[in-house]
Amino acid sequence: MHSLIVGCGDTGVRVAARAVAAGDSVTGVVRSSASAARVRGVGATARVLDLDTDTLDLGACDRLFYFAPPQREGASDTRMARVLAALDSTPAYTVYISTSGVYGDCGGDWVDETRPVNAESERAKRRVDAERQILAFAREARILRAPGIYGPNRLPIERLRDATPILDDADGGWSNRIHIDDLAAIAWLAGSQSLSHNVYNASDGHPTGLGVYYDTLAHMLDVEPPPRISWAEAEQRFSAMRLSFLRESRRLSNQRLREDSGYEFAFADFHDGLAASLKAEPPLD
Repeated sequence: MHSLIVGCGDTGVRVAARAVAAGDSVTGVVRSSASAARVRGVGATARVLDLDTDTLDLGACDRLFYFAPPQREGASDTRMARVLAALDSTPAYTVYISTSGVYGDCGGDWVDETRPVNAESERAKRRVDAERQILAFAREARILRAPGIYGPNRLPIERLRDATPILDDADGGWSNRIHIDDLAAIAWLAGSQSLSHNVYNASDGHPTGLGVYYDTLAHMLDVEPPPRISWAEAEQRFSAMRLSFLRESRRLSNQRLREDSGYEFAFADFHDGLAASLKAEPPLD
């Protein structure tokens, strides 16, 4: 079988390695020569393409993994539209990594996949459009709504080094996350097995306050926990994008994923996930 991975970055390379191990021929579409080298490093073929401007001739594939983000502006995901139009046929398996941001602010409620989307930011609205496109393209597509992704080289170590403040948990909401190795494993599972639903929350199922996450990492690094600031001060110091994330609070349930797939998380406890990530990433000097 042939696997095509569009947006073959950190998660995609991990999926590519699994596909190669399963005997697939694998093509990873990337934006840079450095990313192409990583794709080739796991035994896959790399294609360097600009999804916005290059002529796309992608042929056919048996498995489509779409991990590229939408462009930064506009109401729809034009990148996805161009990619889907460049495929010769509908793959047997189609997997799209979306974002839990499509739910919008849920006031800290537990959220499962039956909750209607209520995207509030423009970037989340583009993700809703992308979900609709992929389902129109492939009726059996699997959409993975992921929260914050962490893992090696994806930790806020520099923020801790610089004593960058974070919003006090008393003023903030719930934080959800998934380790990148779990996300890649779930994506491969969704692209190689039959599942009962189209949409899954790809989260470790253990939401916390953001401060708990930062404090745990600070303790592991033996540095001071980050200073806390109020919402009023955060509005003065943080970017509009960061504030938009902080305004949204929800607790993601992964019950549907666990029941349908039987998947057992390698890092359901983020303490273990952080420890494993630090082993693969040099600590602070």
